[in-house]
Amino acid sequence: MIPGSTMRRVQCKTVLRHVRFMLQNAGALALWPLAFVVLTAILWTWVAWVVVHEKAALRERLFQSAAAHARASSEQIERSIGQIDYLMLSLKYHWQKSGGTVDLEEQVRAGLVPKSTDLSVTIFDSYGMPVTSTVLGKRRTGSIAHRQYFSAHAADPQLGLTISEPMTSILHRHVIFASRRLDTPDGAFAGVVVVAFEPRYLLSLYDDTGLGSDDFIAVRRKDGVFFAARQAGAPLLSTPIFGSDAISAAPVGSMIAAGDRFADGKERVLAWHGARTYPVVSMVGLSGSGRFAAQGAGERDMMLFAAGGTLALLLAAVIGASRAARRLRDQHYSREVHHAYRLATENAREGFYMLRALSGPDEKIVDFRIEDCNERGAAYRGIPRLALIGSTLSAVLPVMFAKDMFPACRKAMANGLHEDEMYVPPRDARPAQWLHRRLIRTGSCLAVTLRDITDSKNHEQALMRQADTDPVTLLPNRHWLTAYLPAAVAKAERDGTMLAVLFCDLDDFKNINDTVGHAAGDALLKAAGLRLGAVVRPQDKVARLGGDEFTVIMEGAASQDDVTAVAERIIATLLEPFRLDQCGQTHAVRASIGISMYPRDGADGDALLRHADIAMHAVKTAGKGTYRYFEPALYQRRLAKLRREAELRHAIGHEQLVLHYQPRVNAATGEMTSMEALVRWLHPVHGLLSPGEFIPLAEENGSIVALGGQVIEMACARLALWKKQGLAVVPVSVNVSACQICTGDVSRLLAAALQRHGLDAGLIEVEITESATMGEGSTALAALADIQALGIDLYVDDFGTGYSCLAELKRLRMDGLKIDRAFTSRLLNGPDDRALFTAIVSIARTFGMRIVAEGVETAEQLQALQHYACDEVQGYYISRPLPAEQAGALLGRKSLFVEHA
Repeated sequence: MIPGSTMRRVQCKTVLRHVRFMLQNAGALALWPLAFVVLTAILWTWVAWVVVHEKAALRERLFQSAAAHARASSEQIERSIGQIDYLMLSLKYHWQKSGGTVDLEEQVRAGLVPKSTDLSVTIFDSYGMPVTSTVLGKRRTGSIAHRQYFSAHAADPQLGLTISEPMTSILHRHVIFASRRLDTPDGAFAGVVVVAFEPRYLLSLYDDTGLGSDDFIAVRRKDGVFFAARQAGAPLLSTPIFGSDAISAAPVGSMIAAGDRFADGKERVLAWHGARTYPVVSMVGLSGSGRFAAQGAGERDMMLFAAGGTLALLLAAVIGASRAARRLRDQHYSREVHHAYRLATENAREGFYMLRALSGPDEKIVDFRIEDCNERGAAYRGIPRLALIGSTLSAVLPVMFAKDMFPACRKAMANGLHEDEMYVPPRDARPAQWLHRRLIRTGSCLAVTLRDITDSKNHEQALMRQADTDPVTLLPNRHWLTAYLPAAVAKAERDGTMLAVLFCDLDDFKNINDTVGHAAGDALLKAAGLRLGAVVRPQDKVARLGGDEFTVIMEGAASQDDVTAVAERIIATLLEPFRLDQCGQTHAVRASIGISMYPRDGADGDALLRHADIAMHAVKTAGKGTYRYFEPALYQRRLAKLRREAELRHAIGHEQLVLHYQPRVNAATGEMTSMEALVRWLHPVHGLLSPGEFIPLAEENGSIVALGGQVIEMACARLALWKKQGLAVVPVSVNVSACQICTGDVSRLLAAALQRHGLDAGLIEVEITESATMGEGSTALAALADIQALGIDLYVDDFGTGYSCLAELKRLRMDGLKIDRAFTSRLLNGPDDRALFTAIVSIARTFGMRIVAEGVETAEQLQALQHYACDEVQGYYISRPLPAEQAGALLGRKSLFVEHA
């Protein structure tokens, strides 16, 4: 231990030695204060430049962000208004095409006009009175003739779409009215079609997650009328939050808006963007307060850095006064800095490189030398750190240098900063990696940091694959197809090649789900997807749209024959039975395939997919199990079918359906025993249509249930009227389809109609086809039992044409059996036909059923039926189906055979 007196002596000697050294070198030391002043001035000048540059850059980013938000909002608003305008143009076309008979309620039910709480559609006549509406129904409300947009349309035939200022609607809602003029065939003013929507509708679809709490987005009309505004995460604002003079007349622009223009007094960057087609302007206001607050923190850091630098320079100047002290201090300072740098970089999560640019004879950068790196950076390359330092990039990265690394370094040297993501392929035992790369220029060097983002990138790609993959078949799904198909069409257009879309639907797949369960159905779908992938070409794409629908995209097909070959292979491979382990059974399915070709059948992916779907449905209609190419006539037939479906839905309940009645008489006496109610469609254009022209369509689209209910109501109403007239009524039979039986609601409809019209159950009979009696389900059996429980007789209609079996007749215990006209017409052909007819009569007798022969057209047939002791007969020989008034005139006659005696 050193004594205290000795320590003090040593310290005194050290101080004297420093003082003596400084006195001897006073002239040389004078350079250090001067250097301190110059370097300090440079440091503070640089800091001031950085602060000003960062502020300018932040303000420029703020302007760019505001302009981007305004442009995106304007495009979204234009799409929203465009959808409304398309709806009005469509309604205007149908209104003028149909002579003003459009029913918006019916359009909503038919799905031709969207049913939405955000939109309401009304058509007003030339006096401003509502004619039809999606919200008013049949109510009559006040006129809108006083509205400015109504007067404008009435005065100007050339006026197109108008958008009103927000006002109160007839239903007392605060809405905006979009309107278009309606004309008569001679061009006179016929009224307007108006779509009313709340102001929030214009902004409801815009994603405001990129806006700050003080930012806002608003929409105005181009003449300054305010529509709506909102702030991020806040409800809709119904009042303007800035003055109407906040923008210029330019369609697109931006500016700094002072705080006195806004209710909260905050200055904002204001950007606006006018819609291309419609007279609306989207406005976005971004507050710089929060953003500049973060910038202020950076400025403070820069100031602290400059202050620290100043102190360091001062310290260096003081230490530099002594040559020996300066050398020792510099060495000590260098060791400390190097140690701190190494400690910071080695413990960092990023790989770090310091690169120095190397120039060629023409002073252009030709390569970069690795001046330094940390251990993590060396590990990324798989080379020891000491071996990397001093090497050139071209030597370390011979493959990636020219293609990837060198261009990124040149961009960073030119712009000061470059940042991107880099994929590093696998090499030897090292797996593939994704790296986030950041290059910052500092003088003639680049500071490069690499961060491993492989896990997050893999997770991101897994989520993308999941969103694009069908979970059952693991094939690409509809989401993938909607993104891929437009790109495939664009590629085919660029390359001038052919592209085919095959829309494949598994026929009657629902039966498999219903009989063996959804698990087995999913297994079949997965196996079908594997087979499809095995029979298409390697470059073709297979996707599952959903349900039992698959799509094959064939790119670069050499000819239509190639497409046909693939379609035939698909049909053939699906016909091979599938073994389903879930149920221990084998099932074979057929495929119906519709095909569309680019560019022949459509110029975009949506059209090709739609036309392939239409061709597929044509295959379904023609018998299934084959393929068909799209033809324009198929599209026209689809439109005609949709139009006929809409007309049929309108006809049901609008007094266009009428009943004709065909008598059924005692085979021996000719006395009328019953009437069959046969529905006809009194079409306003095509006249009286027979059931064969619309009943199959009603069964296909499900409207047969409503149609059958109306037939029951009309038949009961007619019976009640005949009773009131004092006529000798007989039972009326109504035909009930299998679809109605499956609903289990027929008995309730019958009971309600009988009670409503005060009729006995014995006055109604129900005829059902054999297909409705053959079901094994409890619903059909229960429905038939409920009908019989009411006291209503059941007849099997058209017996012999369906899937009859004796077990079904025995189980159902029907009251009567109507032998199909096909057997009646062949009764006189020979002994075989007579024997078959006799067998049917014997079966019916065995089960105690009444026998009715249909299709009696000649006296010879009647005599033969009398010989075979049929109970009743029906046919044109007795009477054709008659309108209700003529049928009523037959009631009370003792015999209808008199006319043919």
